[in-house]
Amino acid sequence: MYETFWGLKEKPFENTPDPKFFYNSQQHEEALARMLYVIRESKGAGLLTGVYGCGKTLISRAIFKELEQDIYKIAIITNPRLDDIEMLRMITYNLGVGSDIPTRKTDVLIKLETILKNNLLDGKKTVVIIDEAHVIEKKEIFEEIRLLLNFQLEDKFLLTLLLFGQPELKDKVEDIKQLNQRIVMRQNLTSFTREEVENYIFHRLTVAGLKEKIFSSEIIGLIFERSGGIPRRINQICDTILLASFGKGTKNITQDLVKETLQSFSL
Repeated sequence: MYETFWGLKEKPFENTPDPKFFYNSQQHEEALARMLYVIRESKGAGLLTGVYGCGKTLISRAIFKELEQDIYKIAIITNPRLDDIEMLRMITYNLGVGSDIPTRKTDVLIKLETILKNNLLDGKKTVVIIDEAHVIEKKEIFEEIRLLLNFQLEDKFLLTLLLFGQPELKDKVEDIKQLNQRIVMRQNLTSFTREEVENYIFHRLTVAGLKEKIFSSEIIGLIFERSGGIPRRINQICDTILLASFGKGTKNITQDLVKETLQSFSL
């Protein structure tokens, strides 16, 4: 809607996990590197936690982009509020077997083990990423997930498991000793600093085709204060500011305009 007005190729602040907008802050780069290490070295399991909207899902998409598609078979589960059989069937489905998935748990496990072994024979590695894993309430589900790591040879796991979720996921994992012991890499994402907010905004604008800093230092400070340094909130605020400026026909983004916009949109 406002792209032409601002000279943009696309909207820079959409809250979708597009990996081309991935911003390599120090903590996000470290998180990505740690999770890739777990995968490439077949270490078993990794854990990534962080407050809502801090970029965990975007990291999962960045992982998908980084990994060679001819080597890795990846299943990303984005809605894990499932029972144990549904979880196993969803993982099996996402590994590319189509709709021919058994309904009995025993048969699903046999099917899944066959997939893992066939991937290995084909020279492929299997990765399962469970996003929003903090919504899993029953220990039995976590236990079922842990047991996936029992698919292994004498010297390697047949799959790599990554669990992503909000900070309470850490406590849930630590409450299950057998699962906690399998986690070889952990990372927790926090909110951005003021400097990171400024760099993040400029990065997204640059990717979208605008290579000038349209927000003053004062405006950046205001965005940092109102967003708490959370990327999802930053996106909402910046998108609304660009829309409001377009609506007023001005590219002069003042503090008054920003405050009025934040108030009118309850941001």
